[in-house]
Amino acid sequence: MEIIKATSKDILTIHNLAEKIWWPTYKPILSEQQICFMLENMYSKNALEEQMKDGIEFIIAKNDVTEVAFAGYSISNEETQVLKIHKLYVLPSEQGKGTGKKLLKHLSTIAQELKVNILELNVNRANPALNFYQKMGFEIIETVDIPYYQFVLNDYVMRKAL
Repeated sequence: MEIIKATSKDILTIHNLAEKIWWPTYKPILSEQQICFMLENMYSKNALEEQMKDGIEFIIAKNDVTEVAFAGYSISNEETQVLKIHKLYVLPSEQGKGTGKKLLKHLSTIAQELKVNILELNVNRANPALNFYQKMGFEIIETVDIPYYQFVLNDYVMRKAL
């Protein structure tokens, strides 16, 4: 498995991965309307380009020559040194094979190189990935309901000290 830093040339790859991952991941949790909205608002080519311009860095995991996962992150609070993981998604066919663990390990290495000592992420409270994050050492620090256009994101904020 290879993990590479994404560039603007990889926007289509990230977009395509999001389309393949979001439907099976969120269909049991969210309405079809919300999934469509989120994919358009967060994972369209234009939205991804804007996120990159705004300082979100992306990494892509490749299995041989096939892209199987991606993550997006930024330093969210320079004062308290938090690396915010905005996105971490693995194709359903790759889940349970260590890909998510490798992405988190890679993000931990990036954080340490940047002298950041906390990883933080949000996860939908009904997302089975919650168990994965807990196994990886993340702890729930807050329960939040975030208004997002006409929807509400029902999340846990989780952190892991490095």
